[in-house]
Amino acid sequence: MPNRLAHATSPYLLQHADNPVDWYPWGEEAFAEARRRDVPILLSIGYAACHWCHVMARESFADEQTAQIMNANFVNVKVDREERPDVDAVYMEATQAMTGHGGWPMTVFATPDGEPFYCGTYFPREHFQRLLLGISHAWRTDRTGVVGQGKRVAEALSAPRTLPSGPPPSAQVLEQAVARLAAEYDTVNGGYGTAPKFPPSPVMEFLLRHHARVSDGAETEALRMVRHTAEAMARGGIYDQLAGGFARYAVDATWTVPHFEKMLYDNALLLRCYTHLWRQTGDELARRVAVETADWMVAELRTAEGGFASALDADSEGEEGRYYVWTPAQLRDVLGEEDGAWAAELFGVTEQGTFERGTSVLQLRADPDDRERYAYVRDRLRKARANRVPPARDDKVVTGWNGLAIAGLAEAGALLDRPDLVERAREAARLVVERHYADGRLVRVSRDGVPGTSAGVLEDYANLAEGLLALHAVTGETRWVGVCGELLETVLTRFTDGSGGFYDTADDAEALFNRPREFTDDATPSGWSAAAGALLSYAALTGSFRHREAAEAALGVVSTLAEKTPRFAGWGMAVAEALLAGPVEIAVVGPKGDPVAEELHRTALLATTPGTVVSRGDGVNDGGIGLLEGRTLVDGRPAAYVCRNFTCRLPATTTEELTAELARA
Repeated sequence: MPNRLAHATSPYLLQHADNPVDWYPWGEEAFAEARRRDVPILLSIGYAACHWCHVMARESFADEQTAQIMNANFVNVKVDREERPDVDAVYMEATQAMTGHGGWPMTVFATPDGEPFYCGTYFPREHFQRLLLGISHAWRTDRTGVVGQGKRVAEALSAPRTLPSGPPPSAQVLEQAVARLAAEYDTVNGGYGTAPKFPPSPVMEFLLRHHARVSDGAETEALRMVRHTAEAMARGGIYDQLAGGFARYAVDATWTVPHFEKMLYDNALLLRCYTHLWRQTGDELARRVAVETADWMVAELRTAEGGFASALDADSEGEEGRYYVWTPAQLRDVLGEEDGAWAAELFGVTEQGTFERGTSVLQLRADPDDRERYAYVRDRLRKARANRVPPARDDKVVTGWNGLAIAGLAEAGALLDRPDLVERAREAARLVVERHYADGRLVRVSRDGVPGTSAGVLEDYANLAEGLLALHAVTGETRWVGVCGELLETVLTRFTDGSGGFYDTADDAEALFNRPREFTDDATPSGWSAAAGALLSYAALTGSFRHREAAEAALGVVSTLAEKTPRFAGWGMAVAEALLAGPVEIAVVGPKGDPVAEELHRTALLATTPGTVVSRGDGVNDGGIGLLEGRTLVDGRPAAYVCRNFTCRLPATTTEELTAELARA
């Protein structure tokens, strides 16, 4: 019989709806029941694409004996971390404080007041059963000690988290950050660290911007790190060599074997990175990967309503990676002996295998000599793979991650001559604005076009604002700027900490034992640094000194992070590069569809100066956009104005003049 999760909208919760565990969704009902029964809360947090979440579900949550122990001794609460990142954040902090590490599934034992007293991650069934019985015994026999532990943990974690904050990072601080990143760089395999190894998307964006600001035309160390990492990832198994798109991370240092789940946020950020790398260098590999990643996002993650789903699962048919891996025999079955052998050598498929059970993850360590044969083989394998059972899709639409997708698709579409991608970005923006947004406030997710009930968090407001600004730059549509201004007003009034920083939740959000806030960037920009970036761009577009001041204040902590842990300050440092560069503002005016105006607009979008802000108008009506005010046609001809702080150079009326002005900017 289905449990309470049968009525959930989260695909992750629905995966557990038929468990024999008497699950509750997060909410007051669960805590009230724990108080009534006088038992602890068992909180299990994960997400739909998580491999080890599936393992623990099969081993423990689907097991009748384990479920009986859980039901008899606990009130069991299941949380989708992607739907409730605030709940995930506060209990992850507790888990890391208690154990020294974190991950999912996260397993937390808490008092009926929500105070955690024992935390962990994945537990094998026998270990988990012993733990359940041990915790239950301690609750009955040492209540004072257990409750006291929970209160001590909650009190320790509820103390305000602060970092020294001063002025935004200087040019010298950012130069030193590049040197630290170079010292930590894996010069053999690309990227940072050993294993597991994650795509360093925010750091790559910072390094690209730093190169653009300081380079005199020669390749810098910053650009070398980006090019090497981008190529290593694109040629490794972390990249889907048949259909495009990146897995969440590699389990090794060489990018060979991925953890096979594919997340929207990774691919949206990497789409933007590879597009920007192509814009900077003209690198054809970067262009190919950007186009393939965008096409994969549209083909595999786009929902019927026009938004983008959260992820594809790591597993299919109960096995991690089964959909993606190959043996030499399988290649021969699809391609025949000769082409099968050629493909095995090309993609690194061996009899021993690079993964499990003699299977291999496809790699492309070098470009093939025969491009036609490569295209034929790739097409045949992709079609053959389509007959396999595909991984499940988590089809909830997350506001902030769709903001990242909107930015990536809009820019890739404009720069890579793919207007269809711009249209996909526009459709996603329409969906999120029309279904997730009302009266200045966002919800976190929707599914099948139906908004959820969880409130949006800081990254939702900031990333959506960033995406709408990118969409305006590409399309010139003023609607998106208006919504962006409303979103940022909410950020400045509801999320501020009063001293230049931000909390991750609004001041009227559900109160947890700790109000979460995150300074550092990781796989994605923190809400803090994303907000700084959106505020800075909005200020450059509108002339709002208030928004620029807020961006500068938020960047104060980035100076500390850049000096100590630059790997975890990538987006903040990228925003700081834009601040040092101005950012440059470009107003392009001319009738829509006019060939000269369109070429000027494209030239403006190709500008590599960090954080360049572009607006497109007709030269008659400024549409309420400050940057367009007073920017008129020149003798009836389209023109582009290159400005800093709304002080502009002489207008350019040809792409050659605009290119020259940008070189001097």
